[in-house]
Amino acid sequence: MTSPDFQIVPYSDPDHRQDVVALWNAVFGYDTPHNEPGLAIDRKLAVDDGLFFVAVSDDRAIGTALGGYDGHRGWIYSLAVDPAFQRQGIGTALLRHVESALVDLDCVKINLQIAQGNEAVESFYAGLGYATEERVSMGKRLVR
Repeated sequence: MTSPDFQIVPYSDPDHRQDVVALWNAVFGYDTPHNEPGLAIDRKLAVDDGLFFVAVSDDRAIGTALGGYDGHRGWIYSLAVDPAFQRQGIGTALLRHVESALVDLDCVKINLQIAQGNEAVESFYAGLGYATEERVSMGKRLVR
């Protein structure tokens, strides 16, 4: 299999929405309402921080990466590549792209979270310089 020609561009709604929703459902399989892809997209767009990127091949979004920055730390979210296009450098390119965007904002440290037991993804990030830190990740859902 040859590597696809792709480019990384800012997310554009509605051009990429259908592809991104399908991609996130396939890759993440979220089962909680607050992670529903359409809602997550709408909330990210409302922030309007320019840190939502898609990898596009043949006019189709085949990968995503979201960044977040609070002025102190950066975050990587929703790094996903269509399973048919994985292991071809797209995930690495997306990660490096969002890292570069965060560096441009003077971000000095990036965090990300991985679901426990997802060793393949942990290996992917470790190979790109990320290390497990001794932390406990805690969360609280704010239900309306």
